[in-house]
Amino acid sequence: MAERILGKTLATVSLSVALASVTVKSSGCCSIPACRNSFLSCGFHLNSNIMSSSNGAKENSHNKARTSPYPGSKVQRSQVPNEKVGWFVEWQDYNPVEYTAVSVLAGPRWADPQISESNFFPKFNEKDGHVERKSQNGLYEIENGRPRNPAGRTGLIGRGLLGRWGPNHAADPIITRWKRDRSGNKITHPVSGKNILQFVAIKRKDCGEWAIPGGMVDPGEKISTTLKREFGEEALNSLQKSSAEKRELEEQLHKLFSQEHLVIYKGYVDDPRNTDNAWMETEAVNYHDETGEIMDNLTLEAGDDAGKVKWVDISDQLQLYASHSQFIKLVAEKRDAHWSENSDAECRGL
Repeated sequence: MAERILGKTLATVSLSVALASVTVKSSGCCSIPACRNSFLSCGFHLNSNIMSSSNGAKENSHNKARTSPYPGSKVQRSQVPNEKVGWFVEWQDYNPVEYTAVSVLAGPRWADPQISESNFFPKFNEKDGHVERKSQNGLYEIENGRPRNPAGRTGLIGRGLLGRWGPNHAADPIITRWKRDRSGNKITHPVSGKNILQFVAIKRKDCGEWAIPGGMVDPGEKISTTLKREFGEEALNSLQKSSAEKRELEEQLHKLFSQEHLVIYKGYVDDPRNTDNAWMETEAVNYHDETGEIMDNLTLEAGDDAGKVKWVDISDQLQLYASHSQFIKLVAEKRDAHWSENSDAECRGL
């Protein structure tokens, strides 16, 4: 009981902070001093938008985590209307479907056992050996021995395709360069007048959607290591290279990931794999090749979980996996690059 009360108290505090963060936005067009001075402020602002659905405050948040069928299956979630997403909304008839994929129940090294197993004692909300069970969004509530999704109801309990109970941590490297003409000059958009930024996008094999390269953080692994490894595997097909090719590739990757970088976002992701008891969180980091010389020495080649890979112009026309479009928009804002032909859309931000 005390644990439940603590969780509700913390959620109330989180809501107050999230609502207060809305005032970070300036009334001037895209003039957001807090974001310019500390980009983590932008990350928090996005975070408050994504997370506000846990209290029913946003209708456009926490949508992909309620879609059916569940990825890789024919499982249909219980329908959760916008007004009943938040846990603070009483819903005695809530009857979510239980589903954990067979691939997870098989007990691979990246997955937890079932909660019911007698020898499994997870330490939620803290570092559990090499497994990080802390959330980027603060403490989450535990109910009946299971962690509860801080963004609200999803219509499905269990873990689905996710290995960990609670937060499943990923890392997303956003590699960018300026679009240039044959003479090497930056290309500006004819309407916005801003330089066009490009990023490396992959087409996911599992769902066919375009996305930022990325993947799960292995237990005990540094985020920087995950970012470099995942980009190499998915965008450069490093797993299929010879030993000599891997050494050469590693040198180029070291140069790329030694560039100045920006932490774009840390926290909860509105992902179609999320359930009431397991959810995705990520750290999205932008590495920018200002001159383009480093990436000129790297040939894009899809590998691992990626079916295709290519450079994509950044704009508000992008339709990407999960919350990736929002991350890309933040990069465009920070780099003062083109995003939209509609100046009102640029002003509205997220």
